[in-house]
Amino acid sequence: MTDAAVEARVTTVGGAATWKGLIVQPAAIAAVLAGFLVWLNLAPLTASERSTLDPASLWGSTLEHLSLTFVAASIVLVIAIPLGVLLTRPALRRLRGPVLFIANFGQAAPAIGMIVLLAMLITSGYWASIVALVIYAALPVLRNTVIGILGVDSSLVEAGRGMGMSAASVLFRVELPLAVPVMLAGIRTALVLLVGAAALAAFVNGGGLGLLITTGVNLYLFSVLISGALLIALLALTIDWLGRVVEHVARPKGL
Repeated sequence: MTDAAVEARVTTVGGAATWKGLIVQPAAIAAVLAGFLVWLNLAPLTASERSTLDPASLWGSTLEHLSLTFVAASIVLVIAIPLGVLLTRPALRRLRGPVLFIANFGQAAPAIGMIVLLAMLITSGYWASIVALVIYAALPVLRNTVIGILGVDSSLVEAGRGMGMSAASVLFRVELPLAVPVMLAGIRTALVLLVGAAALAAFVNGGGLGLLITTGVNLYLFSVLISGALLIALLALTIDWLGRVVEHVARPKGL
């Protein structure tokens, strides 16, 4: 068997294994969700539990949770990706350490404390939560953008410059496309972090599925508490799966 044939076989087997993994996860999520819905319809719940776990209420809380997640994620992308690119440029390279240190501090700070503190400064619990989530989730995107661009083979960059490409052309046609897999991994990590941290918005009237957890704790409704934790976990796994699909599709050929 020739080297080309071996390489093609490895690529085919690796791709099949990847797609098999991408199919198993959503199937497991759907099975758990179906089991939860069956339990919700058949379980002997009290009036308070039935009211809190009303499907319309759950759907509204899920939409609020998704809003918190994706609004915060959009702001993170708009800020962290351009900043990460700038920190790889020679003129701003000396600022890379201090900026990453500040981003590390933002993620190291307790998320609940940050949300409560910002709620004292921002009257809207929703926007206080958004600001806290942006600070909390900026690091993975910023760090992976920097690592991805710096990890591009310098010979490819020099080859682009040798062909007469401008610095901007090298960035957009060589560095960023090759950095995409690492950058997407950072974005996926940030999204999963946001889904989990968005549960804390309930402590400042920010909405989301975290309300089920706080209600379950305050009223000793453990079925409500567990339902909230389960739905947030399923949401995080779904977001993680979507991120993996995007990573697989957007990965440059040959990587």
